[in-house]
Amino acid sequence: MREIKFIKRPKLYNPYLITAWPGMGEVAFKVVNFLIENLKAQEFAYIEGKSYFYYTGGVINDGILKLPDLPYNKFFYCKNVVIRSELDSSRHDLILFLSNAQPDLAKYEEYVETIFSILKYFDIKMVISSAAMPLPIDYNQKPAVWFCATDNKLKEIGFKYNLKLISEGQISGMNGLFLALAKKRGLRGFCLLGEIPFYTIQIENPKASAAILEVLSGILNLSLDLKPLIQQADFVEQQIEQLIEYFKGGNTQSVGPIGEEEIEKIKKSLSQYTKLPDSVKQNIERLFEQAKNDISQANILKKELDKWNVYKEYEDRFLDLFKRSKDKGN
Repeated sequence: MREIKFIKRPKLYNPYLITAWPGMGEVAFKVVNFLIENLKAQEFAYIEGKSYFYYTGGVINDGILKLPDLPYNKFFYCKNVVIRSELDSSRHDLILFLSNAQPDLAKYEEYVETIFSILKYFDIKMVISSAAMPLPIDYNQKPAVWFCATDNKLKEIGFKYNLKLISEGQISGMNGLFLALAKKRGLRGFCLLGEIPFYTIQIENPKASAAILEVLSGILNLSLDLKPLIQQADFVEQQIEQLIEYFKGGNTQSVGPIGEEEIEKIKKSLSQYTKLPDSVKQNIERLFEQAKNDISQANILKKELDKWNVYKEYEDRFLDLFKRSKDKGN
């Protein structure tokens, strides 16, 4: 496990592994990120990015050019959260793996071997993944959840929850590939896929992530508060609705399908037209003031910025809080 750096080595009981990499609609990424926050999972190890990722350019901030941060690949754990799941009657801890980038395909075999070394270390036998299922559905339609599994016994779990079986096809990227490679090594597992409109694959889709988490919480008997994710989903849906109305010239009576030209405009322009509600902006400003006076409040502020996916817009101000705090200390 040369490429894995341990922060701590927790003693875990028969853990399941839940994995995620970025993909269409950021569905899988948001599923695991939500679990990390909601279950208060603790980071215990990471894979050094320089071994499997490379720089593709420089980044500019306020006219200054520098190398970007390499992608992160982190392992988290949480104990005593799966008391009695649908998969079996015993207790399980959880390991959550989250990466914010797909690895270089030329190095994916070494990358996967590195992750498998963690599975071997903790004797993990069950792997769970998730992904997006792009379909020609309306943006305001409740997404169904699809599934596939590594064996027929696990398929029965999907039928019990009235999930839609993927009878053929493929799951692109690491969210599908890793589970297939896990099966090749004799591990069991399944993938849950949330429906998203095919014209929104470049737009974050919290609604699909929430649909997956609702199913997953049932299967693993987890207690999850999905309200924050549902609020994000409502917000994104409102922005898409406004865009569609805008691109149709304000004709709210139009019920015809969205044309290809409108689809491309939606893909490229959501971030440009997206605006935070005034109440959210006011709350963010309030949290900034609190953090200026008490740096321990910065964690609450960061969670709010991440919740609304606007950290990048406020990043300089956020980092300045710590510079000021350090200066005060001097």
